[in-house]
Amino acid sequence: MKLSNLSPLFARRRAGGLSYTYGQFRADPALAPLNWPDDVIEQFLFDHGAHFLADYSDLDLCGITWQLESVPSGDFRIMPTGESDAGCIEEKAADPVLWVGQQPSDVGRHWEEHGTWLRAPLLVDRQLLNPPDSGLQVLEGRTRVGVLRGRLHEQLVVAADHVAWVGRPSGT
Repeated sequence: MKLSNLSPLFARRRAGGLSYTYGQFRADPALAPLNWPDDVIEQFLFDHGAHFLADYSDLDLCGITWQLESVPSGDFRIMPTGESDAGCIEEKAADPVLWVGQQPSDVGRHWEEHGTWLRAPLLVDRQLLNPPDSGLQVLEGRTRVGVLRGRLHEQLVVAADHVAWVGRPSGT
């Protein structure tokens, strides 16, 4: 199943507006073949699925296995995101204090105390992309990764490693 196959589901989500709940979305039979964690489905498909069609429409969703992994801070310094979001991470990195300040207070407190995010972002192994490549790519969490880059640059408190959902080819 390709991401583009879920376009009708994304349309129903948009049409339902704020009254269309995650529970309704998650119960849709179109998602039955995916054995993904709820946090991944919520961040990737429910929150932003239609937006990601520009960069990931041909992504084979059933060929992805998601797991939480610890990723070193340094890996995020040059990690790209989708073409349609080029510059987004750098924009956030330019003023990490501003972007954290726009979040609930517990987010800022967590950055100050732990040097990382509260909610794991989504990264995808670039072998899954067309054309395939090496390394990881930021799928969702561009603001979080931008804040991390900015904090690294400004020498603010940053943890050595950060937990992220990483999607890799199934069977690897």
